[in-house]
Amino acid sequence: MAPKTPKGQTRRQVFRFMRDHITAGLPPTVREVQEAFAFKSVQTAREHLENLVREGKLVKQSGISRGYSLPDIIELVPQLPVPLLGSVQAGQLTEAIEDPDGYIGVQQSRGVGEELFALKVRGYSMMNAGILPGDVVIVRKQETADNGDIVVAMVEEEATVKRFKMIKGRPELHPENDEFEPIVPTGDLRLLGKVIEVRRYLDSMVVS
Repeated sequence: MAPKTPKGQTRRQVFRFMRDHITAGLPPTVREVQEAFAFKSVQTAREHLENLVREGKLVKQSGISRGYSLPDIIELVPQLPVPLLGSVQAGQLTEAIEDPDGYIGVQQSRGVGEELFALKVRGYSMMNAGILPGDVVIVRKQETADNGDIVVAMVEEEATVKRFKMIKGRPELHPENDEFEPIVPTGDLRLLGKVIEVRRYLDSMVVS
């Protein structure tokens, strides 16, 4: 049996884990910390996080599952909390933003005067544009797009990430993968927003 890691050393590892993910823009939930360190219970992860808060190494905003942040980030890089959504059902974008899966920090200067949301990507249809499964796209909410923009659109009651193109005066959604066919809407096409940033996390906890 491998020797147990001293509690103080484990806490330092938890702090580094939190610090790396917070600075990347996606604060982990308590359960994600439990899974990352194979703790037997969520309570063990919670105790480590609460101790880090008491030590002043983390700041916790109550009522938010991804509510942990770093004191120096709060002071040096003001963050705008952007709601992280999963699949968005037709007609329910507003409700989804009001009850999100969590929040991602975006520099306030980027989001001034804009309404942003984040969406976790599924599938490989945009791989040639560098957007892979598990990536998180930061989206500026808007109902129009220029030719060639990468957008989030509502198609068959699901949100999809594709490249918007006007072909012979008709809007189409084009993948960036030759194994997928363009989507040619037969009815109205609802654009949810334009992708302005892509984030990638190199562990499985954010991969769908």
